Amino acid sequence: MRIDSIMECKGALILGAGIAGLFTALKLAPFPATVLAGTRPGLSGSSAWAQGGIAAAVGADDSWQSHAADTMAAGAGLCDRAIVDLVAREAPARIDDLIALGVPFDRRPDGRLALGREAAHSHKRIVHIAGDRAGAEISRTLAERALATPSITLLEGFHAIELAFEDGRITGLFARTGIGPEARLILFRAPAVVFATGGIGALYAVTTNPLESRGEGLGMAARAGAVIADPEFVQFHPTAIDIGRDPAPLATEALRGEGAILVDETGRRFMLEVHKDAELAPRDVVARALHRERMAGHKTFLDCTQAVGAAFAQRFPTVYGACKSAGVDPATQPIPVAPATHYHMGGIASDARARSSLDGLWAVGECAATGLHGANRLASNSLLEGVVFGARAAEDIAASVAPRTARGTPPAPKRFNSPAPPHVLRDAMTRLVGLERDRDGLTEALGIIGQVERAGGSEAALLNMTAAAKLVTAAALNRRESRGGHYRSDYPNADPASKRTFMRLADAEAMTAKTPAVADERAAC
Repeated sequence: MRIDSIMECKGALILGAGIAGLFTALKLAPFPATVLAGTRPGLSGSSAWAQGGIAAAVGADDSWQSHAADTMAAGAGLCDRAIVDLVAREAPARIDDLIALGVPFDRRPDGRLALGREAAHSHKRIVHIAGDRAGAEISRTLAERALATPSITLLEGFHAIELAFEDGRITGLFARTGIGPEARLILFRAPAVVFATGGIGALYAVTTNPLESRGEGLGMAARAGAVIADPEFVQFHPTAIDIGRDPAPLATEALRGEGAILVDETGRRFMLEVHKDAELAPRDVVARALHRERMAGHKTFLDCTQAVGAAFAQRFPTVYGACKSAGVDPATQPIPVAPATHYHMGGIASDARARSSLDGLWAVGECAATGLHGANRLASNSLLEGVVFGARAAEDIAASVAPRTARGTPPAPKRFNSPAPPHVLRDAMTRLVGLERDRDGLTEALGIIGQVERAGGSEAALLNMTAAAKLVTAAALNRRESRGGHYRSDYPNADPASKRTFMRLADAEAMTAKTPAVADERAAC
């Protein structure tokens, strides 16, 4: 495929303009950074949709050690202790950074930060903005600051599809701009590439993520040979608003922190029978409880009428607007809710400096797997991880990267259109690689993913999606236990000898080739 043009980036090339990508660029300044965004910076990706806030031990009665202990407990034995301690210690400083950049966190009458509590936290330590607008307001603020920073170049309308190598090192990436016959292939070359590409939610049929969150960054890195960590651990948010929209609006966990309860169509509060913390149990426990109620034929609702009531529109305007648009008044009526794919604990394996296993590639935010989340992310640790490792990536790049002269032009991808995830792929991931999994379903899913991939030929964007789906499914098949966000109905207990997953795409490819559907198809050829 012909390369239409080559763009040379003086410093870091950052893919993704959510909170992790923009914060990395701002922390790099005055070191130059070029940020590629599919849509308008500050609005793209999952960051702008985040409602919960950011966790940090900034309260007088709190400590980073307590935050770390809560994170370790939620991670169900698979967190990296050193990374957890690092993030919990640095969290207050990153909140200070955001305040200095102009982020308008909610305040108490005395001027101190207003702190909320969410599931599995032992203290009130969540900083919010206008109740449920943390992601939107932080994204907006960072985008405004980035646009005003001379060292940052923001480019909209680019869809990255493949990494570029020279002499065994990542030296840039290929991206598409335009559609149909107007599509052009651009090679961006840079001495450092940072992935801040978000998660995989749109690979599933029911998700709270924007539809561009389809695992392409993860798949792109995997196709280039990167080590992928913990891909089987997918978090399902218990309370997506069930009004038939794709993606589904979210009823923030802060509502349950305020005392909202989960009920069925009869008003029965079912979480009391499931866990001692009821609605504030870890997300995987709550999500599976909702799933099982629905599988048993019940409808499920989040009742905020007593906990929030008439203050709903003022305190949680985003949720209020979504409900009212569907004819539900959450101040007086229970909100219909269902579990939905929400967050990926796995991703591109990265270290304390945000470096991946590929020379020249860093990863920050949801596309990375640092070891912070383990098997189940603690509420409001996601935006925190993005800013902590955004700062660390920036520090590492500014200290270690020098401009490099390109020696040649790497081969371009063969096809570079940008298809949406096929319905058959999203359906298979939801049915077979969802809240409850088993060997037969995961094996079937691998076969379907392989068939989707071959049907798409050499379409680079589709290969990125199927690579991500294969890694999630293969790792889930390998993990013969239940832990955190990964539940195997055929292995319902935890294995005391369990360890984190580290794998490459070649490992998942080998497993896919052995599935009956793929083997039969190849034999027929």
